[in-house]
Parts: sequence; structure tokens; C-alpha cells
Amino acid sequence: MSVIEAPRSQARPARKRGVNLEKWGWIYMRASGVVLLVLIFGHLFVNLLVGEGVKAIDFGFVGGKWADPFWQWWDVLMLWLALIHGANGMRTIVNDYTNPGTTQKLLKGSLLVAAVVLIVLGTLVVFTFDPCPAGSPADLLPSFCPAV
Repeated sequence: MSVIEAPRSQARPARKRGVNLEKWGWIYMRASGVVLLVLIFGHLFVNLLVGEGVKAIDFGFVGGKWADPFWQWWDVLMLWLALIHGANGMRTIVNDYTNPGTTQKLLKGSLLVAAVVLIVLGTLVVFTFDPCPAGSPADLLPSFCPAV
């Protein structure tokens, strides 16, 4: 006859006190997934269905869109949530398929560095994008840029 261990016995120690990062990661994945659905479908609707559709997407379209702070923040929020969501998912896969140790720490560190670099670069691109840079030859500027 087999004996079922009592909960919290020596075979199953009590959970340590403090912040449960795995729980918060799980909650983040669900919440960010819902918000990302709204952001992505809104992005696709505005870019592909409104106006002339996909034919209208060019440098000028992006320049005009990012001239509005609303769309800058929309795209940055989408970028941040998607990158953190994806990095957290990859972290979960690393936890599932590697043993704790140097390899796991190296892989998680690489994920962190990649996510941070992409978030910083993407944010810089969105907020510093200037379709009409000063000092550029007039023949290279888009048609909507004022002549200087």
C-alpha cells in the first residue's frame, strides 16, 4: 500500500516568503496578451484598412503617423509589450529545457540584453524619427516636407 505524503512535508517544503516572480510573470503574460491584441488589431486596421489600404504605406505614411504623439506612444507601447512578452515567453522555455546553472544564466542574460537593446533602439527610432531632416538636399526629401 502506498502512502500519500502530507502537504508541506519534508518531500514538499513550504514556499519561501517574498515576491513570487513566476506568478507575476504569468499574470503579465495574460494581461499583456490582451492589451497586445487590441494594439495589434488597431495597428493593422489603421495601416491596412483605413484610407487607401496597404498601397498607402510608404515613408510619408510613417512620417505622417509618427508626427502625432498618440501614434508614437501607441507604437512604443506595442513594441515594449511585445518584446517583454516575447522575452518572458523565451525565458519560460529556457527554464523548461535547461537545468539551473551557467547555461541557463547565460541564455537568460542573452535574452535580457537582446530585449533591452531592441527596446532602447526601437524607442529611439520612434521618438527621434524626422522625415524632414535639416540640411538634406531638397531632391532627397519627401514631397510633404516644407522647402527650406
